[in-house]
Amino acid sequence: MDIVGRSALVTGGTKGIGFAIAEALAKVGARVFICGRDKNDLKRALESLAAVGTVAGDVCDVRSEEQVRMVLEECERIFGGLDILINNAGMGYFGTYVQDLTGDQFRQTLETNLFGVFYACHYAIPLLKRRKGGYIINISSLAGQNAHPGMAAYNASKFGLNGFSEALMQEVRQDNIKVTYICPGSVNTYFGGDTPSDSKMWQLQPGDIAQVVIDLLEMNDRALPSKVEIRPSKPPKKS
Repeated sequence: MDIVGRSALVTGGTKGIGFAIAEALAKVGARVFICGRDKNDLKRALESLAAVGTVAGDVCDVRSEEQVRMVLEECERIFGGLDILINNAGMGYFGTYVQDLTGDQFRQTLETNLFGVFYACHYAIPLLKRRKGGYIINISSLAGQNAHPGMAAYNASKFGLNGFSEALMQEVRQDNIKVTYICPGSVNTYFGGDTPSDSKMWQLQPGDIAQVVIDLLEMNDRALPSKVEIRPSKPPKKS
């Protein structure tokens, strides 16, 4: 795909991995629409991205099907169509065992990490078909294939996302729509209550995931890496 001039939507694009992806896309000439739940985060992100490329955005909670539909319609209205969908919005509760996890917490996790992706894909696919093809990239996690105690809801959402992505890939490939899911390991962001610091520079950086996205988009049309695993090359040794 020639990225220059293409229209891309990045959910959860106001910070962390999503912001890095949006920035990388804007720098190589894509027109980028971002969304996030917090109005102030969105404003700051748009101001920063405006310095590197063509951007727009709106507030959206991906747990709301109606909000997702409206954001995709707005992206199409502003940019004239959609070529790239990056499903990045996500959340999780970590260190909370099932007996202590509330129904609302479990529901919120699945509605954000799985239902939100479904809503975006459901409304994006007709837009991509109008453009005779495109690319959907879902940001998953190694937690989508490796279960951990205290992460049951997050594991469930990402295991589900991986299966959803593989089925979707087979559904739309004949329509010239590629689907890839990326499974990062530890990334140095604020996600899950973590705090970026120099002591965690061994972790992946948001820009590393953004680079994977750019590489996927620039790959020859005949090739489809349907799943990408990426992890820190040298994590600290376990004592």
